[in-house]
Amino acid sequence: MATAPGPRTEVVIEGRTLSLSNLDKVLYPRAGFTKAQVIDYYLRVAPAMLPHVRGHAMTLKRYPNGVDRPFFFEKQCPSHAPDWVRTFPIWSGDTKRDIDYCLVDDLPTLVWVANLAALELHPSLAVAPDIGCPRSVVFDLDPGEPAAVLECAEVALALRELFEPLGLQAFAKTSGSKGLQVYVPLNTPATYQETKTFALAVAQTLERSMTGKVVSNMNKAVRAGRVFVDWSQNDQHKTTIGVYSLRAREQPTVSTPVAWEELERAVALTPGPSPVATGEGSLGPLVFTAPMVLERVATLGDLFAPMERLEQSLPRL
Repeated sequence: MATAPGPRTEVVIEGRTLSLSNLDKVLYPRAGFTKAQVIDYYLRVAPAMLPHVRGHAMTLKRYPNGVDRPFFFEKQCPSHAPDWVRTFPIWSGDTKRDIDYCLVDDLPTLVWVANLAALELHPSLAVAPDIGCPRSVVFDLDPGEPAAVLECAEVALALRELFEPLGLQAFAKTSGSKGLQVYVPLNTPATYQETKTFALAVAQTLERSMTGKVVSNMNKAVRAGRVFVDWSQNDQHKTTIGVYSLRAREQPTVSTPVAWEELERAVALTPGPSPVATGEGSLGPLVFTAPMVLERVATLGDLFAPMERLEQSLPRL
């Protein structure tokens, strides 16, 4: 709904007026992917994405001049934010003051942050105002070269097997970069101390059962050829890339929910029924770009939907 030509375009979304700028700027030079395409992606993926980020304090990772130029993290919601953008104050021990985080609660806000070239959205694990109660446990699987995403898939499947006797369901997504993440939804009362203790115990258990393949030590010197199961992300002051968020890579890749069957096929090196389901192609296995994700959501729905409704409690260690 453009109202005038020029570098800014005014649109109305759900009754909110937004002024979009530099829509033809290329933010992914290798792919020729423009700011307009970034905004279009977030517009179209919003029905699947918004339930997972609504109410979560959001750290923005902004690339105003594209993925190959300097970027910055922004925790304090910009002072020029429209008055309809919700924020929530969280005390920062580093700055000794409250930081007012943006809450990406609706479509206009999602488009507004996309227009800021906030390509990557990093939500907290808790929902305001109960910021001390994480809604899930996350395991960030980070491969040390030459290990790669297929080794992460093997570890993710081992995590699922470990959780089964505990009566816990888990869900996986790609990081959109080089690894995977496994989430255990809780949606029941828990503290970060409890979730971090549980995650560390799981990581150490996996390290013992997958000797030489998994490491739980945060020292980067010991990660070569292994998958680091990062348990430390379960912290009020840390964030993990949000589901359906773009990543600042050469291609506009996305942190994408994946079915366990897809990981099984990938590990077995057997082709799946279609590129939509498997993500196989010139970019390699388990890599999904924005157009692929939109097609996946249209075909498969939101594979992460149970994360918002499944209630589980941490087992006693």
